[in-house]
Amino acid sequence: MEVNADFTKRALVHSTDEPWIASPMAGVDRRMLDRIGDEVARATTIVRYSPGSHFSPHTHTGGEEFIVLEGVFQDEHGDYPAGSYVRNPPTTSHTPGSDEGCTIFVKLWQFDMEDRTQFRKQMTLEPGSGQDGVATLELHRDAREIVRYHQIAADTPFEITAPGGIEMLVLDGSLSEGGDQLKTGSWLRLPEGETLEAVTGQSGARVWVKTGHLPFAKPPAA
Repeated sequence: MEVNADFTKRALVHSTDEPWIASPMAGVDRRMLDRIGDEVARATTIVRYSPGSHFSPHTHTGGEEFIVLEGVFQDEHGDYPAGSYVRNPPTTSHTPGSDEGCTIFVKLWQFDMEDRTQFRKQMTLEPGSGQDGVATLELHRDAREIVRYHQIAADTPFEITAPGGIEMLVLDGSLSEGGDQLKTGSWLRLPEGETLEAVTGQSGARVWVKTGHLPFAKPPAA
């Protein structure tokens, strides 16, 4: 299966307008944003767990990165409320689920295969940490990519120029970009060489942004 698999092209998905697709596990549904592969895939996905649903125990051979968008995600390592940013590198394992139900944004098979750094962070900014209407929290940085959380005031320009491509998920609020209106749940991917030039709406926006990673995009290892 291929979904938005040409990383040299701009891709935009308003995920809240997309239908939910059932996964192999009962009570777990997906909205696919990009994907190369079938059930073992390099994938970027919105995943919804119904109350009481769980996945079988599994190992993340290619790593897993996710944000909890709504509800509380759970595994044997703890509870992860909305706003949690989590990196489970290759070789980690768990049994994920949610007693009350949750929605997560998840990326699979997109790690350096030698990465063994596992952590979780809450995407919370210190009061007064912004500059020119944009407050930023760096979530992760390595030789391949930089991951940040931004909180942007209303009617504020938001620009990013970075090598290696740009990917953005709108967590809340709205932005206009390239003639398109992005809203909560909108996912945008810009290829190498393009600049993100956006302006927030009247409610401002909260966004997750990753840069630098697209040159490393490839199907999962056999």
